[in-house]
Amino acid sequence: MWLCPLDSLIDMETVAGEIFANVSVLGYWVSLLAGAFCGIFFGAVPGVSATMAIALLVPFTFGMDIVGSIALLLGIFFGAIYGGSIPAILFKTPGTPASAAVIFDGYPLMRAGQAGRALSLASVSMLAGAAIGSALLVFLAPQISQIALKFGPAELFAMASFGIITIVAVSDGPLLKGILSALAGLLLSCIGMDPMSGYPRYIFGTAGLMEGLPFIPVLIGLFAVSGALAGKSDSGIEKNDVKVRFCELPPLSDLKKTWKTMFKSGILGAFIGATPGAGCDIAAFVSYGMAKHSAMQGDKFGSGEVKGVAAVESAKAACTSGTLIPLLSLGIPGDSVTAILVGALVLHGVQPGPLLFENNPALAGTILATVVFAHFAVFALALASVRWSTLILKLDEKYIKAGVLLLSIVGSYALRNNMGDVWIAFVFGIVGIAMQKAKFPVAPFLLALILGQMAEVNFRRAAMLEDGSPLFILNSPIALGILVAAFVFFAAASFKRLRKRM
Repeated sequence: MWLCPLDSLIDMETVAGEIFANVSVLGYWVSLLAGAFCGIFFGAVPGVSATMAIALLVPFTFGMDIVGSIALLLGIFFGAIYGGSIPAILFKTPGTPASAAVIFDGYPLMRAGQAGRALSLASVSMLAGAAIGSALLVFLAPQISQIALKFGPAELFAMASFGIITIVAVSDGPLLKGILSALAGLLLSCIGMDPMSGYPRYIFGTAGLMEGLPFIPVLIGLFAVSGALAGKSDSGIEKNDVKVRFCELPPLSDLKKTWKTMFKSGILGAFIGATPGAGCDIAAFVSYGMAKHSAMQGDKFGSGEVKGVAAVESAKAACTSGTLIPLLSLGIPGDSVTAILVGALVLHGVQPGPLLFENNPALAGTILATVVFAHFAVFALALASVRWSTLILKLDEKYIKAGVLLLSIVGSYALRNNMGDVWIAFVFGIVGIAMQKAKFPVAPFLLALILGQMAEVNFRRAAMLEDGSPLFILNSPIALGILVAAFVFFAAASFKRLRKRM
């Protein structure tokens, strides 16, 4: 545990008293709940990611004390990651990239008239994953950080490859279509400036593509715009005929069915989050792929399987705690969100890292306590939001589609204040409709697009470290092990497909 080495130097009762004093102030809880509420709200708005939400609200912390600032920012972070699942489940419109994976089973549950069930299960799964991630953060962070430090370019390339191979292996439809879909995503990930040389690639004279295809407009296009432009509903029922179930907690049968999935996905999500350069989107898709691969007879992934919702939400929540492991133990941000958190902490005179626990154990303990409390705050608000968020389903479907289109336009434009991003969203809306008609899986395309640059950059860096040799994998046992596991997983999934056809 973090504080064990300090037993001989610091009176633990004094530290515990200071931590209690920090978290027992009314302003602390107001900041925590306000942050969780704002996070859920911003996360539910397509185009406003967790990174953007924190960046927008960081200036409001300048006049606050450090404890209140941390409570506000962690509440925003955790709330935004969960909030993206609300529009994903209700309208097939992910609020954040990581929430795209919950569409595959959350949206079919909504179409079946079980929106309340899907949202409440997402809330409980989020809390389960958060508990696992927080426990690992408190008790095993130094050990996990030492493992994460061994991840260099070769290991990150292997991890990106593992994510793509996994989602291809478990994609719906013919395996060849899954492979082609992933290859198309990898090809489009090459658009923009070469990350190593800075030379523009495939931009066709368009300055707006210098940074590559923006993920948020592509996400919005593939899911939200394609759904809004579709001529008819995905199922035989109209949305205004859906029987909305208002429930505070999911059925006990769902919890019994999904608790193992929550646990496994929580562990996986926490370890992925602890790896610098990874993030919640990788954790969500990989966990979904692993859950789908281990599906039992009767499980219907892609058609409203509760295990799919549980896997994604548990992994996402655990990943948020996981990203704080390298931040607090080493001072290294795990992703773009924690990079902003580092800046906010430094502005308040706090330098994250191992010395934080030695020089200011009370503040370090307060941060760990706030991680736990922030997850509970998001959980409470998430359950409360089930009742009112499902009310919108009583509207006529044409009004909902119009609202989704409007949010899609606003969300795409708000990302960079660029009208070109709106056109990208509509282009990929048409691409999404075409992929649905041709029965090409969207998940491999999307994850390959997200991870393509990560795989390319780290492959080239690792090759450069070995004088241009692509055999660098053989010199990294961790990378080699990850790739071998990926291909074993792919072979097992292919054999499973073949056995089903026989």
